[in-house]
Amino acid sequence: MKTDLKQIGERIKGLRDALDFTPDEMAHKLEVDVDDYLQYESGEKDISVSFLQRIEREFSVDLSTLMFGTEPRMNSYFITRKDKGVSVERVSAYRYQSLTSGFTNNVAEVFVVTVEPKPMEADFYQNIHAGQEFNMILEGSMIMNINGKNLILREGDSIYFDSSLPHGMKALDNKQVKFLAVILYP
Repeated sequence: MKTDLKQIGERIKGLRDALDFTPDEMAHKLEVDVDDYLQYESGEKDISVSFLQRIEREFSVDLSTLMFGTEPRMNSYFITRKDKGVSVERVSAYRYQSLTSGFTNNVAEVFVVTVEPKPMEADFYQNIHAGQEFNMILEGSMIMNINGKNLILREGDSIYFDSSLPHGMKALDNKQVKFLAVILYP
């Protein structure tokens, strides 16, 4: 079990406790099966950005608070120094470093995402969330699957896409890939 998933789950459980909801009430409010909800809360199941965005919208809780356990503090500007962004390994083989975690009322989330190599025959981790997304490859190369279409992206390449379509990526050449991800809210 990933420690970071467990920590995110604990924050979700803390929110539920603060709202004085039962697991059934929380699952109903978030439109998920109660068993799935309890697995998210315990950190036993990968937690998608779309699920966290649903909590953010439903309960007015900042996404960075859910993912990283930090409260945004700045509303005019926020600086993230090189390699100093708040980091979480949300899904196996994916590490997210937030570049916007200290800014309040974001209209976008910006991450440096590092994807470790997996066997090519392994399934893509599919993600779906509202809005649009921009990715730019900083190091390495990856295969990106958007709505069933495979695209190869190499260092310096970028892609902008509708993130409500199923999408996922894998590192190529048996090396990690690092990319800038900007998630724009609708």
